[in-house]
Parts: sequence; structure tokens; C-alpha cells
Amino acid sequence: MTTNHPSKNWINLAQASFGASVIEATDEFFGAKENLLNDSDPVFIPGKFTDQGKWMDGWESRRKRHEGYDYCVVKLGVPGIIRHIDIDTRHFTGNFPPSASIDACFSESPPDETTSWVRILPSKSLQADSHNRFDIDSSFQWNYVRLNIYPDGGVARLRVYGEFLPDWDHHHPEDVIDLISLKNGGRALICNDEHFGAVQNVITPYPPRNMGDGWETRRRREPGYDWAIFSLGRLGRVEKVIIETHFFKGNYPESCSIQGSYVKGGSEDTLATQSLFWPHLLTKSQLKPDETHTYISEINDIGDISHIRLNIFPDGGISRLYIYGKTAD
Repeated sequence: MTTNHPSKNWINLAQASFGASVIEATDEFFGAKENLLNDSDPVFIPGKFTDQGKWMDGWESRRKRHEGYDYCVVKLGVPGIIRHIDIDTRHFTGNFPPSASIDACFSESPPDETTSWVRILPSKSLQADSHNRFDIDSSFQWNYVRLNIYPDGGVARLRVYGEFLPDWDHHHPEDVIDLISLKNGGRALICNDEHFGAVQNVITPYPPRNMGDGWETRRRREPGYDWAIFSLGRLGRVEKVIIETHFFKGNYPESCSIQGSYVKGGSEDTLATQSLFWPHLLTKSQLKPDETHTYISEINDIGDISHIRLNIFPDGGISRLYIYGKTAD
């Protein structure tokens, strides 16, 4: 079973693909501020230089020769509750910041000198060439964060993990919505394998970009099948399921099935065992490569559900999963 770091349970609110952007930085002499939000992992290219100095895949300020510190301001792609921060200093060894802190605010307009910031991460020591991970204890919704580095240096990537807060006040119970989408509060909880692609990718609210932007397991060399468990954003009754295998041509699953349940007790740690006995929302159905599969009449009415288990036989990759239905309230 895959052992996930806490950040794996949440979505990166600072994804450029969600519309996140770095709107301000005190200094970006050696490395552009926009690099902080690149979806790809940082790389190091020996011997690559620019007119400013060594090329680095991240945000890097010059050496400070006076009092003060550097910072940059990030507009999150969507407002949300922040649960976890990763200040990634990979490839920054003799030029990483010794410490950093994070401030946050909610503002209808870009922050300025009158903005009231809240410190959600006090100053913490950083390690060179490392993921520097910190849990955040805050229940408020934010749409901007400010990364402060003391006194200067380089950060390869900033990941701001958290959860969306859907606007249910304007939702009508008769509206059919994607109950599993991240934008509606859906979450990927656990899976048995995600060797080539994170399971969370399949419920992201934007079209897949390539084969790496989906959930893909390793080649299975033993009996069995692969599976993943999700919580819906809202209790609801399912009317339609769409499963996409876009970009997966020689590595798509032969078939799949979906189970579902209204989970009323226990913890997420016990779901793997419980889910074996959930009724089938969709019985085992054949899949095709690089295809959109839509299921309506094949959906079994199992009542209101809060969780689903997606089974793929025997292994492979899918790009997106959509669970359409009406909320229970």
C-alpha cells in the first residue's frame, strides 16, 4: 500500500495551471520569481550560465549587503484552507536561505502596503538541497501568500497544499455537479500504487496535458489489481460516470469497476479494508485506449454515497475521473 506524505491528501493551491502567479518579488537577480510555481521538478544543468551568473531553476535573489530580507508574493490559483507548505531548495546548496516564514491574507485586490498579513508559518530553519515541509494550523481561507527568506538566497519551488472551499451557498440541490472534483471538495485518499503518476491527478479540474498528468501504476507482475479510494466533496446520488484514458495507449487498464458507500464512521486508515465490501456503482467494464468512456444506464442506484473505490484491472493509467450527480441536501 502506498504510504503518503500528508501533502498527498491535498491539492497544490499554488499551481500555475490553476491560475496561480507570483505577482511581486523584492529581488530576482539570479532567478525569476515565476520559476517558483513551475509544475515540473527543479533541474540542475552544470555549466549553464547567464549574464547574471549561474543559471538556477528557481527564484534567487542577490547577496544582500545591507539590513533586511527578501520576499515574494504569490496569488493562489483558488482560495482555500492551507494545510501544508513545502519550501523546496533542491539544487541550492551554498546559496539557499538559512530560514524562511510564510504570511497569508485574503484580499479582493492585489496586496499593497495597507494589507494586513497573518503569519501562518513562523520563521523556520531550512536545509539545503531539500524539501522543507511544514504543517499549517489554520482554518481560515486565504488567496495570497508571502514567502519571506532571511536574508536572501534561492528557493527552487514553493508548494502550498490545501483544500478548496466550494461556494455551497449558491448551489441548488437539483444541479448536477461533478461530486469528486477537487474544485467541489473531492479528495484522493489512498491507493495501492502510483508509481508513474499521482492518483490525485484524475480529479483535477483541468484537461490532462500528457500521459504524466494522470494516475498510472507500475506493471503488475503478480495476481490482483490496482485501486484507489476517494471522498466526494458532498454526499450525493450518482447519475453519470466518465472515465478518460487520454494519452494512455499501450498502458491503459483492460477494465475497471467502481464501488461506493455512505461512510458514517471509522477513520480514513480503515477505508481500504471497508471498501472491499462496498456495493458496485459500476460493475466491471471494459476500457479502450486514449478514449472517453461515459456510463449512464450502467450506473447502479446504491443511494447517497460519500466515498468511492476505483478498481483498475490489472494495472495501467487513466487520465480523468468524473462522478456526476446531485447532492443530498
